[in-house]
Amino acid sequence: MRLTRDTLMPDKKDPVFSRSVVEFTAAANEFCKYAEHASEINGNELLRIFQRILPFLYIKASLLPSLDPFFEDGNENFVTESDWFRIHDTLREKFGSADDFPEISDEPLSTSDVVVLSSLSENIADIYQDLKDYLLLYQTGTREVMNDAVWECRQSFEDYWGNRLVNSLKAIHRFIYCGEEIEKIDTGGIEGSDRDTSSWFMTRRQKEWGGNGE
Repeated sequence: MRLTRDTLMPDKKDPVFSRSVVEFTAAANEFCKYAEHASEINGNELLRIFQRILPFLYIKASLLPSLDPFFEDGNENFVTESDWFRIHDTLREKFGSADDFPEISDEPLSTSDVVVLSSLSENIADIYQDLKDYLLLYQTGTREVMNDAVWECRQSFEDYWGNRLVNSLKAIHRFIYCGEEIEKIDTGGIEGSDRDTSSWFMTRRQKEWGGNGE
């Protein structure tokens, strides 16, 4: 973190420097650390690590203060497509047979007989994307930027990655306690996969960026 007068002598009454934000930032940093070093960890152990981190992260995110943004434009994004795919591909290889799980939907079961598969690696890479962007913005030491980082992260938690976290945790719980061990699978690479990639980083972010790349 770049040290400034604000970071050295923060106003304890300022919600940007509140205990809830500091504790969430620590939880987000821990999550990102394990996502970035997943290649060094056994897949079964990695599942158990995320089993413990995800509930803590959810609690801390739910306690983030409600703030108003300073800037009209959206925050800067730091996580690139290549960053996202690097995290996703490593996690998918590590999770192996535990990666795919039935999508947990809010729709009544009677409305469809089709089982849609979701992916732990995709969900966790999406969560990583938002949290890493948050961390890099919060660590600027500029109060207005930090404020908007908290504001945007809370909005994203409520609207998007909070659901992905909950679904992933249920899938992890189910796999850990079914008594199975992870088996390696042949993913065939991103381009060769038969899975629907419509919600993956490239397509989703390109829609946000108006069809452009990075």
